Order: sequence, then structure tokens, then C-alpha cells
Amino acid sequence: MSNKQHAPEAGRCIMGFPEDYVVLDLETTGLSADRCEIIELGAAKVRGHEVTRTYSLLVRPSAPINPFITQLTGISNYMVADAPPIERALPDFLDFVGDGIVAGHNVAFDIRFLRVWSQRVLGCGFTNDYVDTMRLSRRLFPQERHHRLCDLEERFGLKNRRAHRALSDVLLTIDCLEYMRRWCGERDVHL
Repeated sequence: MSNKQHAPEAGRCIMGFPEDYVVLDLETTGLSADRCEIIELGAAKVRGHEVTRTYSLLVRPSAPINPFITQLTGISNYMVADAPPIERALPDFLDFVGDGIVAGHNVAFDIRFLRVWSQRVLGCGFTNDYVDTMRLSRRLFPQERHHRLCDLEERFGLKNRRAHRALSDVLLTIDCLEYMRRWCGERDVHL
């Protein structure tokens, strides 16, 4: 029998456009939710296609941030020195997110981190249903080779001034999701 704890069931992926949702994005010290840490939490509540509230918080990891991650995200060890640790930051963030539908770009990555760290910190999982703008893009634009957030930004004529920062990526993801909603509506496309 393994000592590894199993996280509760994940939420289900929704292929569609909810009226109300929370877009989230995390910056982390690497790709593995089991071995790496969250260093920034970002989210925005959307009600009736409008952003009503935002959330942004740096998180102090237990080990120094490596230079590659600092170069990628712009988040330095100095910036997180006085930030709260994940044990203090995560409960407030999850309270902001709530239990409704979440959205994000390649959001399975973020959800994996939230499931692992919610289990570690709070003893519970993260089971929200979710919308993934990367999956939507692949479904709506199968002829396109790439579906990264920066690809959607260019394809849809949008602007992200601070890529790889959580709240900036959240706001761009909202723009992408709402662009695809309008695109489908104008063409009577149903998912």
C-alpha cells in the first residue's frame, strides 16, 4: 500500500461559456505540484461578462526562487520576502474563489497545484468545475497550430503587458474567453 495520499475527485471540464465564473492563475517555482510551490495567486470574479473583483497576492515559498523562474515571471526572492506563506495565503484565496465555476488557460496545471496544496494545507481537495480557454481554442480553431495564451492574445488582437504574472494573465484569459463567446455568438456556433 502506498503512503501517497489521493486527492479527492477533480471537478469536470465544461465546454461552454458560463455567465458567472472566477478566472484564476498561479505562478509557481516549477512544473511539479508535488515538488514545487506556489509563489503568486491571482483571480478575478466575472458576473454577467464583467469583472467585479480581483485578487492578487505574492506567496513566500519555503526555498529560494531559482533564477530561471525569476526571469520568466519577474518574481524575485526580494519581492516575496515579506509575503505570507502558503498556509496563510491559500485559505483566503480559496474563500475568494468559492465553489462555483473557475476558468483559466491550461487551467488543469493550476487546478493540480490547488488540489495538492489544498490537501496539504487544509486537508481537503479542490473540486470546482472548470472552463479551459486552451481547450476551447483547440475546439474552435483546430486549424491553428498553437494555442498558448500568447497565441490567443495575438490571434484575437489583445494585449497583455505583464505576461507570466498571475493577475495580468487572468485578465487576458477573461478577454480571450469573452472573445470566443462573442465569436461563437456571431457565427451561431454551439459547443
